Amino acid sequence: MVSQSDKSRTTVDIYGRSYHIKGNEKAEQIRHVANLVDEKMRQIHEFNKSLDTTNLAVLTAVNTMNDYIKLQAEFEALQSLLDEKEE
Repeated sequence: MVSQSDKSRTTVDIYGRSYHIKGNEKAEQIRHVANLVDEKMRQIHEFNKSLDTTNLAVLTAVNTMNDYIKLQAEFEALQSLLDEKEE
């Protein structure tokens, strides 16, 4: 179990706002994730300029989870192929 003192504290900028994030990951990882979120929000904004920040954030989360679910399914399919080869 990670103690409170072992948690990383990092300030990141996402879509023009500053956030203070405390977590178990290293600061570099937190910054990397924040940069990806910022990039995705800006990418979505290019195609949906009328969205306010809240709706943009929700759409970013939905798109990101959709990408995650697709990758998870691809991983499981590849894992099944590997398991079949081992048999």
